[in-house]
Amino acid sequence: MKDNLIIGRYIPGNSFIHRLDPRFKLVAMILFMVLIFMASGWLDYVILTAVILGLIFLSNISLGVYVRGLKPMLIIIVFTVVLQLFFTYQGDVIWSFGPLKLTTDGLLNAVMIFMRFVLVIFISTIVTLTTQPITLTDALENLFSPLRKILPVHEVALMLSIALRFVPTLMEETDKIMDTQRARGVDFSEGNLIDRIKAIIPILIPLFISAFNRAYDLAIAMEARGYRGSEGRTKYRQLKWQRRDTLASIVLIGLMILIIWI
Repeated sequence: MKDNLIIGRYIPGNSFIHRLDPRFKLVAMILFMVLIFMASGWLDYVILTAVILGLIFLSNISLGVYVRGLKPMLIIIVFTVVLQLFFTYQGDVIWSFGPLKLTTDGLLNAVMIFMRFVLVIFISTIVTLTTQPITLTDALENLFSPLRKILPVHEVALMLSIALRFVPTLMEETDKIMDTQRARGVDFSEGNLIDRIKAIIPILIPLFISAFNRAYDLAIAMEARGYRGSEGRTKYRQLKWQRRDTLASIVLIGLMILIIWI
């Protein structure tokens, strides 16, 4: 499995963040993302960055792990930042070459877009690294329980959890297929864009076959263990709201009031 891939991983631990209720972590993640997109000034981003660094410290997981999680998204981040840098025409012109212009507003927007990407990735990574996938399923099912009459809540939560869990597995399978193709002489870095796209086709077909085989095996295993959906199903793990969750909620509400006031 690639060391850069963080999505879907869970790192066992007993930190303060690990022990928080998964329902709180999911709601807090969504509200924190809202705060990130509400932020419009330097002070906002300084506060949000300080909070993220504090959460990383409380998770007892190295900052390097979170930084490596940025690498799969690096191309999208760089592409978006470059567009903001050279195709924002408001503000004072710092540098220009033909249709490309570097302006003060473009530079400011690029920095803010970069900060938003980093903060969103970090907060979502904190949740996935410190919460077991099966616990996330229970939390999603509990949060969506008011919609039980119109949606198959348990099945939707289970599908989301399985999808998240199998991201690293599929990436590992992709690595194996690419190594196999390289051993047969395929070079994914040569040729123009069309040639590189054609070189990906030998990867996609066996990857799809492997994914369907894994899905079939998983379905058989669930049936063999008596899984029949949510009807009449009891839970071994019980979610319990504790004092630390109340404390964390108060801090989150205070942060929201502070950002809105600023």
